[in-house]
Amino acid sequence: MKPDPDHGLTQDQCAASRLLRKVLSGSNLDAVLADYWRSQPGLPARHRGAIQDLTYGCLRHLSRLDALIACLQKRSPAQVELRDLLRVAAYQLLYTQVKPHVVVDQAVSACDRLQLPRARGFVNALLRNLLRQRTALEAAVDADPAVRYSYPQWWVDRLQKDWPQQWRGFLDAGGQHPPMTLRVNVRRITREDYRRRLHEAGLAAQEILTEGLILDKACAVQTLPGFREGFFSVQDAGAQLAEHFLDLQDGQRVLDACAAPGGKSCHLLEKHDVDLVAADIDSERLQKVRENLDRLGLSAQLMAGDAADRKGVAAWGSFDRILADVPCTASGVVRRHPDIKWLRQPRDIDILGRRQQAILAALWQSLNRGGKLLYATCSVFADENRRQVDCFLNGRSDARLCALPAVPGYSLEQGQLLPDPQHDGFFYALLEKT
Repeated sequence: MKPDPDHGLTQDQCAASRLLRKVLSGSNLDAVLADYWRSQPGLPARHRGAIQDLTYGCLRHLSRLDALIACLQKRSPAQVELRDLLRVAAYQLLYTQVKPHVVVDQAVSACDRLQLPRARGFVNALLRNLLRQRTALEAAVDADPAVRYSYPQWWVDRLQKDWPQQWRGFLDAGGQHPPMTLRVNVRRITREDYRRRLHEAGLAAQEILTEGLILDKACAVQTLPGFREGFFSVQDAGAQLAEHFLDLQDGQRVLDACAAPGGKSCHLLEKHDVDLVAADIDSERLQKVRENLDRLGLSAQLMAGDAADRKGVAAWGSFDRILADVPCTASGVVRRHPDIKWLRQPRDIDILGRRQQAILAALWQSLNRGGKLLYATCSVFADENRRQVDCFLNGRSDARLCALPAVPGYSLEQGQLLPDPQHDGFFYALLEKT
C-alpha cells in the first residue's frame, strides 16, 4: 500500500476505523499498528500520532461510545464500517480538541472513502444530535459502571468481588493516558546527569524510585537524548519495583524465567554484578532481549525454553534468585494496551492460572535452599495473584512468604500495587525456600 500524499483528517478517521475493526475481530493492537506503519512508510508523524490516538482512544472508551451512539439511532448500522466510523468520530467529539464542525464534516466525507455514500446524511445527523444532547445522554449512560468506565461486564463484576472498596479506582485508572516513565541506566550515567540532559533538550521530568524519571510530556523514544548510547530504557514505575523486591546480592546466579522483552533483566544487571540467565519460551522475542542488552552494554546468557517444563528448567541448573514474571491477563496495564479489555475472556483466567501453577512448580525445583523467588504479574485479578500464591503455599513445608522490602511512596495491599496516575497495576510475592 502506497502512502497517500494528500493524507488528512478524513483519511485519519478511515484508517483508525479500519484498524479498530481488525482489533475487535481478534487481532493484537500492537501488531495491527505495526503492520499499518510498515504499509505506510512515508506517513507524516502527525498523522501517525493522530491515527494511534484515535485507535487507542476508541478502545479505551468503547462501551461508552457505543452506548451514546445507540441512544441516537433506532437500530444498529448493518455495516461494520459505518459503526466504526461513528465510534471514531464520536471519540473525537467527546475526547479531543478538534473543532466539532470539522469532525462532523470530515466524517461525512469519510463515508465516500469507505464506500458508504448513502450514509452521509445519517452520519451528519447523528453526530450533530450527539453534540446537542451530549449532557443528557452522558448522564443517562454513565449510570452503568460497565458503560461509564468502558469494560466488559464480567470484568467489572470480578473487580467488585476482588476489590470491593477500590474497584472504581481500578476501572478509572485503566481509561487514563499512561505516563511515559524512564529507567536510567546507572552503569552509564547518573540519574541527575541524565535529567540535566533532558532539561537541556527542553524536556521536564520528575524523579521516582531510585533510577526512574517520569516525563511531563510523552514523546517518541528515539528522539530522547542518549537512546542509542543506552542511557535509559522505557519502563513503568510499577515494573521497576521488581529489582527492589528480589533482594539481589552481587555474585548470585539469577534466572529471569519469562524474560522477553528484557526490561526487568536489564534492570537487575544495571544494579548488580550477577550471573543472569534470561529465558523465554519465544525464541524470536529473545532476540529483543539481546537487542536491549546490547544497547545498554549488558551481558546475560539467553535460553529458549518453557518455564513450565520441569525437565527443561532443570537443565538450566540451580539458582539463588528467580524472577517469575509469569504470563497473565495483563489486566493491570490496560491503559497501555486497551485492546486487552475486549480480547480477553473469563476463561482465560483459569487457563493462565493453570500455567502459572505449572511455572511455579517447575521453577521451585531449581531454586537453591535459602534462595528466593519473586512471583510477579501485571494483573489485578486475585485469581492470578494472591490466590495463586496461597494455592502454591498450601501444604508446602519448604516455602514461606516473605515481607516485601519497604519502598517509600509505594504501598501494596496483599502484594497488589494498585494502579494510579504514576504507575500501572502489578502484583508481587517473594517466596523463600526454607
